Amino acid sequence: MIYTMLYELRSHPIFLFFAVLFLYFLSSFLRKSRRSFIPIIGTRKGDWFPLLQARWRNTRDFKTALEAAYAQSRPVLVPVAGEGDIVIMPPADIKFLLDQPDSVLGFSERAFEIFQIDYTFMEPKIPRVPLHEKLLRTKLTPQIGSLVPELAEEAEWAFKTHWGGSEIENDWHEVCVFESMRHVVGGVANRALVGLPYCRDPELVNNGMAFAIDIPLSSTIIKLIWKPLRPLLAPLITLPNRLHTWRFRKLLISEIENRLQIYDKNQGDSESKIREPNDFLQWSVQQAKAAGDPFMWRKTVLADRILMVNFAAIHTTSFTSTEALLDLVSSKAEYLEEIRQEIISVLAAHGGQWDKRALGQLEGLDSAIRESARFSSIVSIGLGRTVVAEGGLMTPTGIHLPKGTKVSVPAYCIMRDEARYTGSEEFRPFRFYDQRKAMEKEGNSDHVRLARTALPTTNPDFLVFGHGKHACPGRFFAAAELKLILAHALLHYDFQILPKKPEGSWVGITKLPPLTATIKVKRRKGI
Repeated sequence: MIYTMLYELRSHPIFLFFAVLFLYFLSSFLRKSRRSFIPIIGTRKGDWFPLLQARWRNTRDFKTALEAAYAQSRPVLVPVAGEGDIVIMPPADIKFLLDQPDSVLGFSERAFEIFQIDYTFMEPKIPRVPLHEKLLRTKLTPQIGSLVPELAEEAEWAFKTHWGGSEIENDWHEVCVFESMRHVVGGVANRALVGLPYCRDPELVNNGMAFAIDIPLSSTIIKLIWKPLRPLLAPLITLPNRLHTWRFRKLLISEIENRLQIYDKNQGDSESKIREPNDFLQWSVQQAKAAGDPFMWRKTVLADRILMVNFAAIHTTSFTSTEALLDLVSSKAEYLEEIRQEIISVLAAHGGQWDKRALGQLEGLDSAIRESARFSSIVSIGLGRTVVAEGGLMTPTGIHLPKGTKVSVPAYCIMRDEARYTGSEEFRPFRFYDQRKAMEKEGNSDHVRLARTALPTTNPDFLVFGHGKHACPGRFFAAAELKLILAHALLHYDFQILPKKPEGSWVGITKLPPLTATIKVKRRKGI
């Protein structure tokens, strides 16, 4: 009788769900941290299951856990659901972490685990062989100057499409900041990635944006599942990933065929060469052919590489531009006007046309975006690495971290530290502009030192783009893109000032901007 009841229960889907849940929590109950010799954030006196209860508290309120870890000024353990046990290192150890070779602290290993690439990407080999990183450094960054006019044109088209043109010159028009900005960013980014007309194809851009959401969402869910069950359940969880990948491929495949034909024809003996497009897709074709690996010039692989760069380009830039716009619109009207006058002046000095030099002269806007990235940082923890050395790693304070240990630094807290930034709890748009002018006033015209206050420059106190050899390779493009987008918005639209900035949210270790916040805009006449 009992066996019959158990069999019937086992065959019921709800029983399977609770059985999996029970096994996950049981493993958490029984598992003892290998790093229990360092303080565990989130535990309380009298806890029956300290690690499990700490994981629950830290996941519910990671901001508080991070602040508690930062206050310790030493390595501490922060258990978080889905992320495992993270050792948060103090800022004093940043140089030590960055000095370690990849054979000791693995950057890629941590990134692959965070995004669960074996499940979330249809072709995991693509992120594992990061050819795109080389293109970002050697092709995209040097080509920013030549791309700026096209990106500016795309920003103008995108804002008219998603905010409105002359039809909203007389009346205020309410827009959802994040929803509209991710469309603008998606269009501008894809102008550099695949060019016209594909960057204006709403289906292609929408699938690229959807994939940018699929990866963090599906990887978060997968990490909550007991590892032995991931191969079974991940294909169901990642159905949207595969659907959007398939659609993206279908939309781009004919253009990729055309690009491959152009390249092959240009390699022949014919004297009449066909002009090749100057975008990321064509650079990917050239790179794949030059490497001699047929896998890399498969049409689906080339499409997937563009999709992967979409994920990297759209996800964070959409968040950053949303926060920057909301920070400005909820600050003082005179701040907006001062930045707008700078934009008008710089643009007039360059004949009304954007170029790389003009963007470089937007020092006030650059400062405002950098300050927003600091003040409203979407980065909670930074410099994520995994100990990969067989013998583990000994920290400067004598703590041994075994192989497999995940380490990070509290980036959010570092950038909100009063000792590092005076008035750290305030949004001061001209913070970095004032620092630059103070250096110039002292007679310091060293371009290297002055560049330290610029948006894409990293340092141990500004970790938005990471720091060291693994700093974001696309940050210079992102900085140019952000300045073009916000310059266009401020130049062509008026804003109703918000009395208070809408608050974002925390989901585990992820800090999100206010995704549903709206603002009222009106097209400026005669601009």
